[in-house]
Amino acid sequence: MRMLLTSGGVTNPTIHASLVDMLGKPVEECRALVVPTAQWGHPMCGPSSVVRLIAGGGGSAHLTGLGWASLGVLELTALPTIGVDRWAPWVREADVLLVDGGDATYLAHWMRASGLLDVMASTPDTVWVGVSAGSMVMTPRIGRPFVAWADAPDDRTLGVVDFSIFPHLDAFPENTLEAAERWAAAIDGPAYVIDEQTALAVVDGDVTVVSEGRWERFDPSE
Repeated sequence: MRMLLTSGGVTNPTIHASLVDMLGKPVEECRALVVPTAQWGHPMCGPSSVVRLIAGGGGSAHLTGLGWASLGVLELTALPTIGVDRWAPWVREADVLLVDGGDATYLAHWMRASGLLDVMASTPDTVWVGVSAGSMVMTPRIGRPFVAWADAPDDRTLGVVDFSIFPHLDAFPENTLEAAERWAAAIDGPAYVIDEQTALAVVDGDVTVVSEGRWERFDPSE
């Protein structure tokens, strides 16, 4: 699986070049599906933020507004009601899934319940571009401070990668490096702290930091 795990999206030329390298062709030639599901699990998100995401304007210029050849919506909460035979071809035909932020535990729940996690395992050519929770969902744990979904049993997510992610470094008053250090100590595993100008490119398990900004890596074994 090829993944571009970001904090704020494709925010600079370096991250954009990494995305194009993963896609193997220009963004303008690629078919994209956007996944807004994580937003429904976070109290700060709702219908207006989902509309902005799908429209590709405002705060979504670095994800849905990149100039894709086509853009569709894949809402995971609807998939169990229509059957995998109908929606799996949509995923296989897409070049990229654009997975927005919100609550990562809610997103993890619906990736399992919808069957998307299983389908993604059989579509190695589809690129996953995550923003915030859309990136964190691929990690083993997100840390209690990032759990906003009231029904989340704990902070565990999918564990597709073996490291955790603290996003939005310096983007919010509470997302300081000192707070990230406390978070990393509680995670007790490999972790990256990334700002809005940083992404983690994951190709066949190999991780490359792609950045024009600030980032740190914590590893309790080092």
